[in-house]
Amino acid sequence: MTPCPDDAEQSPPPDTFGKRGRKPAPISETAGVSHRAWLEPVRSILFASGLTLNDLVDRSGYSKTRISELLRGNGYYPAWEITFSVIRALGLPVQPMRRLWTAAAREARKEPDWISHCIRQVALQPESPPLAHRAFTEDVADAYTAYARAFLLTDHRARWVVAETFDILWLCWSDAAAGENLRRYAWHLLRSRVMARAHSNEDGTPDLRATVFSTAEVHESVPGHLVVLSELVDLFDAIGRLPDDQLDVAVLRYLCDWPSKEISDVVGLSPAITHAVDHHARATLEHLLRALKPRE
Repeated sequence: MTPCPDDAEQSPPPDTFGKRGRKPAPISETAGVSHRAWLEPVRSILFASGLTLNDLVDRSGYSKTRISELLRGNGYYPAWEITFSVIRALGLPVQPMRRLWTAAAREARKEPDWISHCIRQVALQPESPPLAHRAFTEDVADAYTAYARAFLLTDHRARWVVAETFDILWLCWSDAAAGENLRRYAWHLLRSRVMARAHSNEDGTPDLRATVFSTAEVHESVPGHLVVLSELVDLFDAIGRLPDDQLDVAVLRYLCDWPSKEISDVVGLSPAITHAVDHHARATLEHLLRALKPRE
């Protein structure tokens, strides 16, 4: 199952959006990471609903041009009032969306007074996530945070991305909970949010070398500590170049020291598949580390 926020790369021209089932143009390249965090799931939910741009215009009260710009992330960052009108037309929860909108407004360098003024224009009723959502997020929060920290280096950044993930999951909860594998769905969602912010190598793989200095207990008093650090840097560099599933299992098991018997539940794979992935990851690491050694 494809996670909710994944958006199609190829879309028809914007003037075909009025035809039922057709998608608008792709999201603008100027839209930031936090902006895409809410725009992608909103677009995906809209596409799945079968509503047209005209339907949204009728339900929201805003013009076709303004709704189209909002859905493409074009122009100025949208005010909360029009964003609220669109998500209410789609029947989406407001509280997680408002948090996501606020984070993206800060990313767009909107002034705090502008953000506060926008929010005050719309009354917000108390709202709680589904009990199943709450139970699920409490169950995986620690593992998700440990994984995010391995790439993002600080507790603050890791917790922020996990909270963002859980808000997007709330927006998409109906689709996620109805699918075949909720844990896999949620893991792919977390992974996409982490990788959107992780430092990358030139080939696009995540660069884990800096993680050595935030996780390794190696001090100058330890004999040969420079050699040990060099070996760890090579190891972490190799881990970052593993295929996706192997990377995830290796990070959780060897960088986060997560109990191996719990990793399958975290990533949404069966124990047998997780064991096989771990086996292949170790073999791949040995090959990559041999390739990194200088020839004598």
